Amino acid sequence: MNKIRVLVVDDSVTVRKYLAEIIQTNPQFELVGEAEDGKRAIELTERLRPDVISLDMILPVMSGLTATEYIMAYFPTPILVVSSSTNRGELFKTYDALSAGAVDVLEKVADIANKNWPAEYLAALKRVSRIKVITHPRARMHLSPAAAKDKPASQAPAPSSQYQYVAIGASTGGPAAVIRVLTGLPSDFPLPIFLLIHIGAPFGYALADWLDGLSPIRVAVAADGDPLPQPGRPKVILAPHERHLIVEKGHLHLHDGPERFSCKPSVDVLFESIAKEIGRVTIACLLTGMGRDGGRGMLAIRKAGGMTLAQNETTCTVFGMPREAIDLGAAQQVLSLDEFAPTLLALAGRGRFA
Repeated sequence: MNKIRVLVVDDSVTVRKYLAEIIQTNPQFELVGEAEDGKRAIELTERLRPDVISLDMILPVMSGLTATEYIMAYFPTPILVVSSSTNRGELFKTYDALSAGAVDVLEKVADIANKNWPAEYLAALKRVSRIKVITHPRARMHLSPAAAKDKPASQAPAPSSQYQYVAIGASTGGPAAVIRVLTGLPSDFPLPIFLLIHIGAPFGYALADWLDGLSPIRVAVAADGDPLPQPGRPKVILAPHERHLIVEKGHLHLHDGPERFSCKPSVDVLFESIAKEIGRVTIACLLTGMGRDGGRGMLAIRKAGGMTLAQNETTCTVFGMPREAIDLGAAQQVLSLDEFAPTLLALAGRGRFA
């Protein structure tokens, strides 16, 4: 069996040597190089062509974000971001890196005495190394947080179709995919959007702010007991990390129930609750993601009379979740990522299908 070839990038000699030692003590992995800054990371990636890169975000000379953008534009390589979750600025750079094509994120070990972290690190490297990444020619969405200034607070025109809500679920590759969909919609898109993205708990608390800075439509975290948003009021409602979001009796509720397919929050839990309450007037979208979460919930929405859209394999970072929905017969349409925004506009009565 071929070993998984890893390039480790971190400016701390102590951390870099610790990660290298973890890799070298496992026979399934091979350490092919170490870099202390983003510029060196690019040089070694081009020369060594590793199977996976372990990449810190805060680096001298050239940041981890800039290195990610360059690598994904010129020699795409699976990247695992290994970064701190305590600094807000670093969190935003992590989200930007995921939007630029990095595959996944793992919180950097805070205590070298943590005996569980090495196994988590190796499992993440193995998982990420198996993903076939694509070129990001524009490196990332060059959008400014200033876009938030143009978001309207007033009511938009009511939707001129049977649909009143949109629900979107995503996992691995989700931040980049969701930004592509949201930035393709106008600020007065009339259908409220429920959004659920699987992301590690330490990295979830600032996700809504990052999305809000890029999306033409306001993004906010769901609050327990909030009334169901009314159609014609542009809004993206994000499920918080580590709690299930459900729609019940005209309100939003947050639950601490068990995981579904190892996921909490779960797309299935959200979609199934939507199917019972507002399924007939909902457009459900299942984007890139690892695992099986979302397929059964999407099937419930289809059976309730709603519209169901799944992302196609070609444009997915990981085809697991959309594949599950397609295999179950839950997806009425299978679309490329760039087709979602125009399709949602058409279904809301604001445009035509391509």
